[in-house]
Amino acid sequence: MSNAAQVKVPATYMRGGTSKGVFFRLEDLPAAARQPGHARDRLFQRVIGSPDPYAKHTDGMGGATSSTSKCVILSPSAQPDHDVDYLYGQVSIDTDFVDWSGNCGNLSTAAGAFAVHAGYVDPARIPANGSVAVRIWQANIGKTIIAHVPITDGQVQETGDFELDGVTFPAAEIVLEFLDPAEDDDNGGALFPTGNLIDELEVPGIGRFQATLINAGIPTIFLNAADIGYTGSELQEAINSDAAALARFETIRAWGAVQMGLIRDVAEAATRQHTPKVAFVAPPAAYTASSGRQVRAEDIDLRVRALSMGKLHHAMMGTAAVAIGTAAAIPGTLVNLAAGGGERQAVRFGHPSGTLRVGAEARLEHGQWRVTKAIMSRSARILMSGWVHVPGDAF
Repeated sequence: MSNAAQVKVPATYMRGGTSKGVFFRLEDLPAAARQPGHARDRLFQRVIGSPDPYAKHTDGMGGATSSTSKCVILSPSAQPDHDVDYLYGQVSIDTDFVDWSGNCGNLSTAAGAFAVHAGYVDPARIPANGSVAVRIWQANIGKTIIAHVPITDGQVQETGDFELDGVTFPAAEIVLEFLDPAEDDDNGGALFPTGNLIDELEVPGIGRFQATLINAGIPTIFLNAADIGYTGSELQEAINSDAAALARFETIRAWGAVQMGLIRDVAEAATRQHTPKVAFVAPPAAYTASSGRQVRAEDIDLRVRALSMGKLHHAMMGTAAVAIGTAAAIPGTLVNLAAGGGERQAVRFGHPSGTLRVGAEARLEHGQWRVTKAIMSRSARILMSGWVHVPGDAF
């Protein structure tokens, strides 16, 4: 019996924000994987090393966390006035599933830098020194992101002194603008899918909670930490080591998804693991971050903890940060109230690894809230480039 030889696929391993993933140019993928479907999913699962019942990703490029089980495809944009189309796949760690339902805000940073590296940005627009505004079409959700990528000697500047909590080493700052980040009515829901700033979310067998359900950056369910038995200063171990707590959060997420109109029945939540997110908020208070750093109450506007793919995130997902900034800008949401209420255009929140500032522009139009832009800074860096090898019969 003969075994299939390995095939090699050109790929780049990149960190973007507090995530990392394997990046591909569409034209470099095997022919069968250039279209959405089974072959593409299988290829990406094998690249990452999923599904892995040991939850280690020993036989793949993944890191066995939601932040490191990611694949990205970029291609020249089919959209007018855009440089690149960016498609993101969240690969489940231990189940047979690739979720294409949302974006990764952290890897959006790397998508901008990769677009320049890959030759997708017109060389005439790239200065010798300065920055280039890379217009990205986020194909999962149909939104525009502008990444302001620093350039030195005509190349992407990756090293620098910009520090991002949750990332060990400093790098060059990339400013991201998420334009019109809320979902459109004809694309699956309004900014507030129920029409309310605060809803009553009833979860059978668990309880009834106040919740802000918002579609901005990524669909997110915000809860008050105190309502679900937490302080808002928890680190990963406090929640991720508690199987019962994780099960409760997943049940809350499923019922929230139904109330947001993302799924019809809670059973469908198992096939939509990436969205919505669940986050809980609390007013500012001092706490010790996972690095041992002391976060002072006076340095933050509120505390936020968020779950991704069933586990508490070690920092904050970029798309969830957009949701936080948007909700904070709108008086009366749970996020806004935790930050002290009132109007604001930016918020600095505390997360398990430290703090993050995000800005948002929101305004009331004809009785409906509209967010025009969310802004934050991240960084990105190539970790390795070359080829990723997978068995030829894997896809």
